[in-house]
Amino acid sequence: MYRKFIKRPMDFTLALLALIVFSPIWFITGVLVAIKLGRPVLFTQLRPGKDEKIFKMYKFRTMTNQTDENGELLPDDVRLTKFGKFLRSTSLDELPELINILKGDMSIIGPRPQLVRDMVFMTDKQRRRHSVRQGLSGLAQVNGRNNITWEEKIEYDLQYIDNITFFGDVKIIFLSFIKAFKREDIATDGIETAEDLGDYLLRTHKIDELEYTEKIDESKQLAGTKI
Repeated sequence: MYRKFIKRPMDFTLALLALIVFSPIWFITGVLVAIKLGRPVLFTQLRPGKDEKIFKMYKFRTMTNQTDENGELLPDDVRLTKFGKFLRSTSLDELPELINILKGDMSIIGPRPQLVRDMVFMTDKQRRRHSVRQGLSGLAQVNGRNNITWEEKIEYDLQYIDNITFFGDVKIIFLSFIKAFKREDIATDGIETAEDLGDYLLRTHKIDELEYTEKIDESKQLAGTKI
């Protein structure tokens, strides 16, 4: 009953209320981003959602547009500023995702939307995490967030979609606020920004270079044909 008839209307209502309540924070954050990091203020990125439908996810940008002598963007850890780290640690960078919730792309609670390039490296069982709307926060985020392995993260996602309840969602919302307040598990130990699934599998020798390259090409084609 909750999953089929209540969760989506509740998501819309809570997201709309949050947009109104947090509008001053939204405005101040947007102004600071424009001053400290430049424009555009919002960062958009393609993410696979429910039933693997690809959508544009909105966030406040946390990195500069610095490039090398060839015009290529510098590594993420170089472009990520102290202000950007603050936005990520407080989850303020994710406020624009409320727009995605209003549009129906996302839910308040659910598996976090990963990159298209992450999805293609998942097994068929793991890709079942896309059978529901992806969330602003989820079970994996309150059980380690970016400081657990990819296998553990996806297993938490699968546990969640097998047991979606009202009280379970309320508990995750409460724990998410605590995590954001304490600024815990923002990044993987020893890695400044979250590691992509493909990079993790390659680094841990679970796939080879050829499979890695083929999957990256697949993700580019998939993103290009669906948007």
